[in-house]
Amino acid sequence: MFRRLLQLRAADVQLYRLCDEAAGSVILLMVVFSPWAFGTTQPWAIWIMNYAAYLLGALLLAKLFIRKIKKFPAPRWDAGDPGDKKTATFYTVTALVWLTGALLLFCLTSALNVAATYEPEKHFFTYHEHVKWLPHSFDANRTWFYFWTYLGLAAAFWSIRDWLLGRTEAEEKSRRQPTPPAPPVIPARLRRLLWLLAVSGTLLGIEAIVQRAAGSTRLLFLVHPVVNPEGDTQFGPYAYRSNAAQYFNLLWPVCLGAWWLLRREGSRKLLFLPAAAAVMAACPIISSSRAGALVAGAMLVLTAGLFLGTEIIGFRRPGGARRQWRNIILTLLFLTTTLGLGWYFGWSKLAPRMEQFGEGLANREQMYAAARPMAADYPLFGTGPGTFGTVFQLYRISNATYWPEQLHNDWLETLITFGWTGLLLALAALGGVVAAGWRAPRRLAVMAGLALAGCLIQARFDFPLQVHSVLFLFLLIGAMLLALSAMAKKN
Repeated sequence: MFRRLLQLRAADVQLYRLCDEAAGSVILLMVVFSPWAFGTTQPWAIWIMNYAAYLLGALLLAKLFIRKIKKFPAPRWDAGDPGDKKTATFYTVTALVWLTGALLLFCLTSALNVAATYEPEKHFFTYHEHVKWLPHSFDANRTWFYFWTYLGLAAAFWSIRDWLLGRTEAEEKSRRQPTPPAPPVIPARLRRLLWLLAVSGTLLGIEAIVQRAAGSTRLLFLVHPVVNPEGDTQFGPYAYRSNAAQYFNLLWPVCLGAWWLLRREGSRKLLFLPAAAAVMAACPIISSSRAGALVAGAMLVLTAGLFLGTEIIGFRRPGGARRQWRNIILTLLFLTTTLGLGWYFGWSKLAPRMEQFGEGLANREQMYAAARPMAADYPLFGTGPGTFGTVFQLYRISNATYWPEQLHNDWLETLITFGWTGLLLALAALGGVVAAGWRAPRRLAVMAGLALAGCLIQARFDFPLQVHSVLFLFLLIGAMLLALSAMAKKN
């Protein structure tokens, strides 16, 4: 009886395809919903994303059961012969799976091993007996919320990677031909995802620019936020301009990298990608976020050097001068459009803020100095995921000391709330993504890596990784790199 349950049946194949198609639909809906739901900064939006991610996790488990236990040879780009040796990518992905589990276990242990609960209405802590040599939390309610959020993000990360590695029906038919074509540089599912990101990001950027030009104080012209109610501090769906700048700084290099990789195909519709990237790259400048504009400027300089340098070197090859000149002109058009949009719509408000850059940085450093004793007091396990805003009040010198909800320094806040144990686990996971992603097609990998590096740099002065939509996009880019690296290794 038990053996029959483990045997592959025709119904299992249909169920697998149904789960795979459902997973793709949910992923694409999440990609659109995440930024447009006011940046997924409110609990209702975060929970919608969580429930969607839990559904993805359930679909992934069903697919893995059919594929691994029932031995269904699903059409996938990472499928190999039974005698294939395990590659470095396999071991990297395996390590990432264990690191994901370790981070989730860290958060779960912190939530269960309660050191204190906090009543925000009374501003009162109730302390509890707990195991001090295990991760613990000084605000159990917040840590539980962060655990469920990180569980959803982990499920989404691995589900996105798994879905991207599946072959479409058309790709499978082409591979069954007597002389199958070479594998595509970017498979159909990833192309669909990239196009959706480009279109959604462009529309979001245009809306944000129009909203800023109109002087509206309503997010998406709909909602007047309680936090940062002034129009100058908002941008598009985000109440805090810096979060909006970081979202666009993650997105435009990926879109531009896709064009850099695919432009050899010669399709005119691909010209939409650099145009979309120009609109999105101008948004950090127009948002008047100082950190976002500086990061965008640095990435633009590096991008110009990479693109123009590649084309200049290409002149050494015979017969490619016309194509090289065309690419140089397109690159210069991208840079000119980006800077022109940024100057026209944003420089008048960004320039005065840049003059106050030193003063703003000094204020941030005062906040960091007040928070560093928290990291010193709880160096190993931190105060618990999500507890910074709660615990910081205990370290205020006086009631006049500014009490932030986020520290505007994700590196220090992560050290405070996760301790060195959690921070090193997260850095190890990030290193695994970088190591595996380097095997992806080089041009897209470089631009995606530039986007991730820009986010991590801005995280030193702001809190992009505390915002669900930004963190989701960060992980989505990592999942894309993992999928591409696995595909490149097998094909």
